[in-house]
Amino acid sequence: MTSSLSEINRAASSEADDPMPIPILLLKTKSTPNDSYEDLFSSSQTCTTHGRSFEPRFLSVLSHTIHDDGVNRLDGLLKSRKIGYRDGCDYGGLVFTSQRAVEAFARALTRRIDRREDGSDPSWPFLQDIPIYSVGPATTRALKAVPQQPALQVFGDHTGNGEALAEFILEHYARWYPNASSKPPLLFLVGETRRDIIPRILMSLALPADRRIRVDEEVVYSTGVREPFSADFDVWLRETQSSPSRWVVVFSPTGCDSMLRGLGRLDAITGQVDEQGADGRTFIATIGPTTKSYLIETFGCPPDVSAKSPSPEGVLQAVMGYDMNNEVKR
Repeated sequence: MTSSLSEINRAASSEADDPMPIPILLLKTKSTPNDSYEDLFSSSQTCTTHGRSFEPRFLSVLSHTIHDDGVNRLDGLLKSRKIGYRDGCDYGGLVFTSQRAVEAFARALTRRIDRREDGSDPSWPFLQDIPIYSVGPATTRALKAVPQQPALQVFGDHTGNGEALAEFILEHYARWYPNASSKPPLLFLVGETRRDIIPRILMSLALPADRRIRVDEEVVYSTGVREPFSADFDVWLRETQSSPSRWVVVFSPTGCDSMLRGLGRLDAITGQVDEQGADGRTFIATIGPTTKSYLIETFGCPPDVSAKSPSPEGVLQAVMGYDMNNEVKR
């Protein structure tokens, strides 16, 4: 009861006690027309509930290049209707773990529509009978925007990471093709740099042969650090230097080194984090375990928090949990 009253009193007096919003830099491209991270961190309800207000800012780390060779191969498979439920198809399903892969997929579809080929049929790309697997809600939203009648059947968005998605696929795909002695292969649209966890799990020799699923990867895009990132990051650091605390939220391993260098945390010789470079008021949150592991294994830099779920709510809970725990310690 005392704790609840304390939180209520703190929320009621937050404007007087903590007039400066906490800057929070989200290292991602802002979604349009609305971004769920901005909506949550800018919400007056968030301020009322937690007794804290935030000032979210977005900074895109990544630049993406679509690979025409991969898109052309995908285009050929779609044109020849080699992805489907029918006998003679090369693939019985598709896997997506990024919005960039969905963009490349959409490019293949729109090319044919623009040329008024098969795309004039509302059933194009004729994928209504197969499962489309997606790792999370953002990728799923992008897939569901693909125009097809009937709509694509998208599964797995609750899984949140590659390992969980692979385990889900093993069970779901077996039900989709219950009579097949060997499951039709899956086509996995990927970036040039990716982890092998999904193919490794689905093709594991430890699985019985009738459960094993062949996965073919098609590289449809590459990712790099956006050239102006370091300069833009320095601008944000200067603009928020008077804040008692500030947060950087990391969504991908790409750009972590530039971020840590900008914070003055990396030793120039070892490439590892130099704890003497920490300023005690700039904190790092990761969207999930993959980026957390990368920071630890590559730079010896455990983040201050890691979201338990890869979502705006997960990030907010992690940040507020850290804040409250350190208030208690003080």
